[in-house]
Amino acid sequence: MRKPITAIICLTTTLLVSTPAWVQEQPQIKSTTVDLPPGDSLFPGGKEANAINNNCLACHSADMVLNQAALPRTTWEAVVRKMINIYRAPVDDADVPAIIDYLAKTKGTNEQSRAPR
Repeated sequence: MRKPITAIICLTTTLLVSTPAWVQEQPQIKSTTVDLPPGDSLFPGGKEANAINNNCLACHSADMVLNQAALPRTTWEAVVRKMINIYRAPVDDADVPAIIDYLAKTKGTNEQSRAPR
């Protein structure tokens, strides 16, 4: 019983020791330049935009939000609730109605509700 195990250990050791290690070349690191869209602009609308400017710009640029498709008010409400409940966006509860009002006014439609993406 010991002879087969000893033979297997010797064979395995011989194969491992005699096999050259695969040598990989080091990857070359190249510098890359990325042009990002401007992100320092605020939502237009003065005082009407205060709630969205104070709560949403931490994660979204105004340009990104304003380039979204127009959605019904109920869908905007579902999107805002998803940001708060699922993604844990630190949105002040008192500002939620004003954010939904702003989105419905600037990017809203008169359509019936659609499920948010």
